[in-house]
Amino acid sequence: MVAAGGAGRRPDEAADRAAAAAAGPRQTWAALPWLVRTAVVWSACLVVIAAGLYLLARITLLVTPLAIALAATFFLAALLDPVQLALRRLRLPASLAALLTVLLLLGILGGLGVLVWNLTANQFSELGDELQQGLGRTRDLITSTLPVTDQQLDGLLDQLRKAATEQEVDPVASARTVTEVFGSALLALVLLFFLLKDGRAMWHWTLRRMTGPNRDVAAEAGRVGWRTLGSYTRGTMLIAAIDAIGIGLALVLLGVPLAFPLALITFIGGFVPIIGATVAGAVAVLVALAANGPTTALLTLAAVIAVQQIEGNLLEPLVMKRQVRLHPVVILLAVTAGTLIAGIAGAFVAVPIAAVAWRIIDSVQRQREAAAAARPAPPAPDDPPATADPAPG
Repeated sequence: MVAAGGAGRRPDEAADRAAAAAAGPRQTWAALPWLVRTAVVWSACLVVIAAGLYLLARITLLVTPLAIALAATFFLAALLDPVQLALRRLRLPASLAALLTVLLLLGILGGLGVLVWNLTANQFSELGDELQQGLGRTRDLITSTLPVTDQQLDGLLDQLRKAATEQEVDPVASARTVTEVFGSALLALVLLFFLLKDGRAMWHWTLRRMTGPNRDVAAEAGRVGWRTLGSYTRGTMLIAAIDAIGIGLALVLLGVPLAFPLALITFIGGFVPIIGATVAGAVAVLVALAANGPTTALLTLAAVIAVQQIEGNLLEPLVMKRQVRLHPVVILLAVTAGTLIAGIAGAFVAVPIAAVAWRIIDSVQRQREAAAAARPAPPAPDDPPATADPAPG
């Protein structure tokens, strides 16, 4: 009897042990404070996201010329898409409209290149001399106003100079770099032609391969992303041109030499938000300090700050619109990450990529919220039958 009873209880005891073993981790997790559980979940998510971004960055580094060509292709296509559409409205075939758009781009770039070369070829050497003089005056100002000796400042400058020149120039690597740049430019032009010609057809082909609500979500996200990229590219070019004209006019009025090269540097720096404008303004102030002294340098600094404030508070909200703007912290992080990953090219493309990615994520989230709001609410459960109060005894 005992043996039989013991044999009969063994399956129950085994089931209890299994249930206790299964419930053990859940009970342990539930016993943790909510702050610890939240920190563990968020840490795991951040580790997964960081690993994915690191893997993507490594792959991008392996195919850097291709990545640069693709980025340049999309930016140029977004910039020139209105031109191509205007040509298509004139009843031109898609191939001819795309070809004329690419030829127009080459003509504008070639004309600007010749003009800039003729105006600034002899002045950039003078710009280097002016910068050296400006740095010398800045050095004298630092040593005269701060508790820093000439020997300490010279030692720091020597260390920076050695760090910048300690790497020897490799002719093979330089030739490879030139070949990669030329190949990337040629590939970008070819891809630009096909993207202008068949871009919309390729996008519709991709959408037709999707089914259900994902098609509508992807279609709206694609429209928002493309619109954002076009607005950002055209708006940045317009704002950079206005900055260059404003600062160039201020330099001419103040009598600062080399105004055109400095305006060109300002225009190029406008494509790297915050950092580019800061560097270009610093160069202009150094040249003004070297050429005309501290009074003109201070006036140049005031003019640079005034132009940048007008651009940031008036022109940028008007031209870029709110849906394209990013917080300055996001811009600084994006530019820093792009520079660390791909150097100067990464600094140029980091902010528009971040803006497009943010707008796509925001569009998908809004569509999901709208779909959830339009979904009918589940029926409410029936009320339980009312129980009669007991009769008083």
